[in-house]
Amino acid sequence: MADAVLNVFRGDKSGGQTVDYKVPIAPGMVVLDALHYIQGHLAPDLAVRWNCKAGKCGSCSAEVNGRPRLTCKTRMDALPVNEPITVRPMKTFPVIKDLVTDVSWNYTVNKKIPPFQPKPGTDWKFSQEDADRVQEFRKCIECFLCQNVCHVLRDHDKKAQFGGPRFFVRVAGLEMHPLDGGDRVKLLKEELGLGYCNITKCCTEVCPEDIHITDNAIIPLKERVVDRYYDPLVWIARKITGSSES
Repeated sequence: MADAVLNVFRGDKSGGQTVDYKVPIAPGMVVLDALHYIQGHLAPDLAVRWNCKAGKCGSCSAEVNGRPRLTCKTRMDALPVNEPITVRPMKTFPVIKDLVTDVSWNYTVNKKIPPFQPKPGTDWKFSQEDADRVQEFRKCIECFLCQNVCHVLRDHDKKAQFGGPRFFVRVAGLEMHPLDGGDRVKLLKEELGLGYCNITKCCTEVCPEDIHITDNAIIPLKERVVDRYYDPLVWIARKITGSSES
């Protein structure tokens, strides 16, 4: 049985260091299995967040060899074992301990988004095509890998001005629902900072559920903001009628 060396961050919000652990590799093993081996045999105080080990709870997010991933879906045999495998906590969020980060900011953002609001007199019937469009957005497991890799949050720390791709996905699922009567366009522009996104698609690349975050959620939402606030014909019409946009 071959061995792999995992170079794992150990520490908390005040700082820390990386520690090497030698782990025996078994067929079908994933990085989360290796972390469990470390907990069970080498460092029982290693803090690792996980729940389902099936790629559906979104809990075990970390950065493996510099790439944000779910450790339960990252196979050891897909990584180079002739050199140390680095495992770090998500960079965008504050470290609590070791690989566990504080993602509570995301739930604060979530509270800003008005929930589903059915249109008056809704008969609750819509086409399969409409269902398919919004169903994609419901696949999100809130692993926050897209939030972690987004440069607006990761490099520029604009958490006060920017909601991030996970919540643009949530808004898209509401705004594009055929029976929803809510209006979240002003929220997107003024509170969630949709304009900061420059559609690099880094969020789409790391999504474990293969949600087309940029193409199917963010770009259509940007189009709605542009139509309302920046369309010159709409602007002229408002000037003529004296109406204002709220």
